[in-house]
Amino acid sequence: MLTAARELATDQGADALSMRAVARRLGVAPNALYSHVASRTDLVDQLLDDVLAGIRTPEPGADPEAGIEMIMTSTYRTLTAHPELVPLYLQRQGARGPNAIALGEVLDALLARAGVDEVPDARRALIVHAIGFAAFAGSDVLPADMPVTAFSKSLRWLLAGMTKAPAPRPGRGPSQRCLDDG
Repeated sequence: MLTAARELATDQGADALSMRAVARRLGVAPNALYSHVASRTDLVDQLLDDVLAGIRTPEPGADPEAGIEMIMTSTYRTLTAHPELVPLYLQRQGARGPNAIALGEVLDALLARAGVDEVPDARRALIVHAIGFAAFAGSDVLPADMPVTAFSKSLRWLLAGMTKAPAPRPGRGPSQRCLDDG
């Protein structure tokens, strides 16, 4: 069923993905699908999660920043290998299945080991970054020969910002106290 759904999205675009269309492709009645998935949303979530099974993860104990870069670069490459599914990742704001959960746990552990304070927010920013870049890959925004290089460079910028001590907020750091005392 997931293969049929992926083929349908590839052939006709993500908008064509419906329970009826998948059933037609499989040669079964639409209600036959409901013994395998609860709804179109469930079908989409399973399809998106299935693609995430191919994302590379680092060995335990790997350098956290290198591990984060490996996961996110693999995520970007996986998304660009399935451009027909990128609109679905955008609509669903990521994926929710067991592969997504496992990747999230690995990413969270790496972010924590890298010294990131706000791990859930950092994970979300990295995922949005990968999906956003994949959405623009091959467009006028990112020419075909540029996306991997631009993605890697901007990913390193994000990681550098996430792993540094946060800048003091106005009115809270020592420089503000000096101004107030002067």
